[in-house]
Order: sequence, then C-alpha cells, then structure tokens
Amino acid sequence: MNSNSSPMIVTASIYALLVLIWATTPLAIVWSVAEIHPMWVLIIRYLGASIIALFLLKLMRDPLPFDQTSLKSYVAGSLNLIGAQLFIYLAANYLTSGLMALIFGFSPLIAGLIGHVILKTQKLIALQWVGMAIAVAGLSFVFADSADSKVNPWGVVLMLISMVSYISSIFWVKQINAPLKPMSQATGSLLVSALGSLLIIPFIWQHFPTALPSRRAMIGFVFTMIMSSIVAMLCYFWLIKRLNASTVSLSNVMTPVIALVLGATLNNEQISPNAFIGIVVVMFGIVMYFWKEWREQYFKRV
Repeated sequence: MNSNSSPMIVTASIYALLVLIWATTPLAIVWSVAEIHPMWVLIIRYLGASIIALFLLKLMRDPLPFDQTSLKSYVAGSLNLIGAQLFIYLAANYLTSGLMALIFGFSPLIAGLIGHVILKTQKLIALQWVGMAIAVAGLSFVFADSADSKVNPWGVVLMLISMVSYISSIFWVKQINAPLKPMSQATGSLLVSALGSLLIIPFIWQHFPTALPSRRAMIGFVFTMIMSSIVAMLCYFWLIKRLNASTVSLSNVMTPVIALVLGATLNNEQISPNAFIGIVVVMFGIVMYFWKEWREQYFKRV
C-alpha cells in the first residue's frame, strides 16, 4: 500500500461513517419526538451535546478560540445544527423518516443551484438540468402515491428550508476558512446552537416534559445527541476542510435508500410499489446530475 492510499482510506472511512449516521438520524428523530415536544428534544439534545463536546475538547487538549474569525465560523457551522435541525424536527410531525431522508437527498442539487445562480462558481450543463427535472418528477410521483400516508406539504416546505440552511453552512464555513481543528469547530458550533435553542424556551414552556419517554424514544434521543450532534459533526467539519461542497453534500445521495430500508424495517413505514418506482426515478435523476463530475474524476485517475 503506497503512502497516498492511506489518506484516501481514512477519508473514505469517515465519509462512510457520516453517510451511515445521517441515514439513521431521520428515524432517530422520529422516535425521539414521538412522546416529547420536538423543540424540547432539540434543546436538551444541544445542551447535552455541548457539555459532552466541551469534555472531549478538554480531553483532546484542543483549543476553543474566540477571535472574530473563529466566532464567525462557529455561527456558520451552527446553520447546519440549530438552523437545519430546527426545521427537520418540525418536519418530523408531517413526514416519515424515509421521506425526510429522500427530500434531503436533493441537497446536492440545491448546492448546485446556489453555486450556479447566486455564487456563480458552478456552471450547470444540460444533463444536470435534465437530472434535476427527473428527480423532481420522481419525488412528485412519490408524494402523489403517498396521498393517504403521513405526507403534508408543510413538511416538504420545512425540509426545503432545512436544506437551504445546511447548504449555506457548507459554503459559509468554507468561505471563512478558519484555522480550526474539527473538534474545536464542532464544539463552538454546538455552543452557538445550544445558546440559540434557549431562545425557544418561552414559546414552549407549557410543553415541558414531565415523564421519562419510552426506551425507543430514549434510544433515538441518545443517538441524535451523541452520534448526530458530535460524531457526525466531527466527520462533517473534517470533510469540508478537505473536499468541495458538492462532494460533501453528495453523501445525502446515498442516505435515502438506507433510511427507507431502516424506516420500513424498524418503524413499519410502508413503501408501496409505485412509491418505490418514484424513489428509483429520484435516484436516477440525481445520478444523472452527478454523471459529468463522476466521469471527469474517473478519467483523471485513468
């Protein structure tokens, strides 16, 4: 094994772990909010995750700078935490975990649109526009076939807002390019998210939880607090320092299939044959969108 392959193996392993965590997170969220108000779950999640992250930061002896550049990077990173997750938790009342992951799979396309229309850093070709159209058509087919299930237009809107927040976080963190270690970046963003979540308390105080939830809800809550909030963020911030935004967001192309299988297996979420066809169409459209990039990368290696 040559010296260049080791960093590639490490990157691929971290990427795979991130995909697995993000594929499981929608189901964990659905479980965790089944018995407790979603916003209380979110607040407790980030307060607990911040305490754990501070402990790990001290254990790893990493710094937590508070200079202007670092603070900006923490705020930018928090858009992927309190920003994106706030709307995902609200959407959990309207969508199944599989559909949440499927919609979030559109984030690479949204990243491409932002890069093409707003930032002017990416030029989309005809094949990519066709891929987008096919993916949207497939998603529409899924929703049309799921008219009798737990699907609500508000859930779709909330997930779209979450995606924009997530993509904005990637671009913003990369633009700031603060010289922060992944643990420092994750901890700072978690602290900002925890402080931001406290602003919600006056609006939801009447829904304060008074009893411990079921074991399944606790499993979902602990998973999101540790794996989704800390481990995934470490992977996420480590990757965006080394990969471009579209490549990082490409991880969401792989999560819907895993999430749909987990939802059907562990949460009895039904997938009809027609909905399955729509899902295949969505994935085909996303593959078309990335075909040019994959082909270029392959020929570069060859």
